[in-house]
Amino acid sequence: MHSTGLIAWLFIGGISGWLAGKIYKGFGFGLIGNIIVGIIGSVLGGFVLDIVGFQSTGMISSIVTAVIGAILLLYIVGLFKRNKQ
Repeated sequence: MHSTGLIAWLFIGGISGWLAGKIYKGFGFGLIGNIIVGIIGSVLGGFVLDIVGFQSTGMISSIVTAVIGAILLLYIVGLFKRNKQ
């Protein structure tokens, strides 16, 4: 992976993690946490949307896919946090 690809991946992860935290209220993990949530969310979102039949091409669709996946990830984390209490 080239350094520009890595920077783009981190940028998309950060933006999508931040957006998911804003959309799914009550979750905020800071800059590094948002990047991690966004990156894991992009993998999860890509997997889920691929099953449904959608493919993302381009920066905007990649961010949308990552945000959808990050929201799903935050929802799953929220389920575990509620059951733990």
